[in-house]
Amino acid sequence: KQSMEPTTIQEVIQIYKPIVDKAIADMLPQVPNPRSEDPAEAEKVGFTRETMEGYFGVPVYAYDVESATNSLLEPMWDLLYRGGKRWRPILLVLLTEALGGEVDKILPVAYLTELVHNGSLIVDDIEDSSEYRRGEPCSYHKYGIDISINAGCAMYFFPLIIFRDMRKNGTFSNEIILKAYEFYGEELTNVHLGQGLDIWWHNGKKSPSYEEYYQMCSYKTGTLARLSARLAALFAGAEDDVITSIGRFSESIGVAFQIQDDLLNISGEEFQDKIAFLGEDIYEGKRSLMVIHSLKNSPEDKAERLEEILGMKTKDPELIKEAITIMKESNSLEYSLEVAKDMANKAWERIEPLLPERKAKQYIRLLVDYLVDRTI
Repeated sequence: KQSMEPTTIQEVIQIYKPIVDKAIADMLPQVPNPRSEDPAEAEKVGFTRETMEGYFGVPVYAYDVESATNSLLEPMWDLLYRGGKRWRPILLVLLTEALGGEVDKILPVAYLTELVHNGSLIVDDIEDSSEYRRGEPCSYHKYGIDISINAGCAMYFFPLIIFRDMRKNGTFSNEIILKAYEFYGEELTNVHLGQGLDIWWHNGKKSPSYEEYYQMCSYKTGTLARLSARLAALFAGAEDDVITSIGRFSESIGVAFQIQDDLLNISGEEFQDKIAFLGEDIYEGKRSLMVIHSLKNSPEDKAERLEEILGMKTKDPELIKEAITIMKESNSLEYSLEVAKDMANKAWERIEPLLPERKAKQYIRLLVDYLVDRTI
């Protein structure tokens, strides 16, 4: 750790991200990172018979270790090695510290929340026909749709080994472990509802209301933040009402994060390096908060034109620029940013009295601000 206490979110991330990355590497057998020139990369061999038995049990016949590594670990680590903000597991660690929990005991859970998130990204990119993720071609462009769907879905289930090991090792009581399973099942169910609604809408089946949009976001994006928070509070020994409140706080900042993400997709110059082109969401026909607001507040002819462009699923830069102009003219970008900031601030106001005065509490506040102020 640094000698001085961090005062910016960048310094907080610099401290906590390596902790999260180590937790992931400790749980998921690594393959060499082709982006690294470290000679030690050659020592990362992926699955061994021992690690396969740890995940899948003793085989009745025989494991093909090499093929398992190539079909599962390669696409998993390919996306993980590209980076990512890791804000969900960082939030989990910070909440654990803020609530007085034992961080060493919950570090494997940081692996859980990040792996599930990355699995959802692999599948989401296929469903959206996306081109780039974190500045490189999406996983399905590199490994094929079949391998990518399977690897992405496997990332939902691999982390469950954590709860099994916690129960076997007596890390937490059976009652706590059962609740963790329940939380996990609830949130993974929710995320699929959120994704289903988002897909239905961006295929032009319906233009949702504001409230319907917020509910979709709370499940599509807020649910994994809520899972991180609920597990942190549960393993820190918090009471049920505190677990619920902290979960709702994290859900709200997750929704605010999504709104800001959608804003950056059409207006963030730094963000452009991570996606195929500015306005990729317009090509996908996405019903973002900006779109919903613009459709409700633009003149009839402009609203109809925006609907028309969204339905085209076009990559034409002039048409995308036209759609963005319509949203700008209806002040929909400013409206959406105001909503995101208000949502994050109100979420903090609700949770602030529940968190003891520890340094981690200050870091959580910095994280909340970062999620809606970021430019990338």
